[in-house]
Amino acid sequence: MKLLQGKRFVVTGIASKLSIAWAIAEALHREGASLILTYPNDKMKKRVEMAAEQFAADMILPCDVASDAEIETCFAAVAEHWPEGIDGVVHAIGFAPAEELNGDFTEVTSREGSAIAHDISAYSFVALARASRELLAKRQGSLLTLTYQGSTAVIPNYNVMGMAKASLEASVRYLATSLGGEGIRVNAISAGPIRTLAASGIKSFRRVLDVNAKIAPLQRNVDQMEVGNAALFLLSPWASGITGEILFVDAGFNTVGISEQLLHLDEEQ
Repeated sequence: MKLLQGKRFVVTGIASKLSIAWAIAEALHREGASLILTYPNDKMKKRVEMAAEQFAADMILPCDVASDAEIETCFAAVAEHWPEGIDGVVHAIGFAPAEELNGDFTEVTSREGSAIAHDISAYSFVALARASRELLAKRQGSLLTLTYQGSTAVIPNYNVMGMAKASLEASVRYLATSLGGEGIRVNAISAGPIRTLAASGIKSFRRVLDVNAKIAPLQRNVDQMEVGNAALFLLSPWASGITGEILFVDAGFNTVGISEQLLHLDEEQ
């Protein structure tokens, strides 16, 4: 019997086959889970339909996380389809205006851009938790989101997304305490840099990949499926005692202060 046979998950944030959300859905499907996938708009709908076909998803639903009404409608449809409850919700959503991710932080960060980044990248996780709470409580399910080390350390050009990810990580801890009494677990994965559509909007991202691979103890970057498999663990019964945690899947990069490789970077250029 597969690890997640009979389990039910809602997965958000699939933008392409390169998405971490795609890899998470693939890992869940591989272990027998039933899926409902969401899409934010008509532009993304066709891409999510491709994923739904590949992973035999029960259905796809519109869910623009900037709209409380649409979130509520989405989970009302989930409840109608799975009235006995769900085992997990994957929040793989992040956005900031492109102009906020290119240049000096003080100069390019605006009030409007900050509000958008926090609303879509951080508050939306709380909104999804609220909408799915009753369904998750029925099966003592879990919530999972994706973050990045730019939340706690400066990454060039990550800028306002670093602020939003810090807020997101705080919400993991607050939600874990708020929902823990109902048996609902809340965790995050802090993935290393991966070449995705979202990452392509960050200036000098290829350079970030190169430096990360040189400094990380494993001397490489991670890929989408390594994050997908870590997500599978956190969403599975194997992680039943884990909540409020940020799990790093970054080839060990977060553990390094000054590495031998870093000392000799200038010599290699």
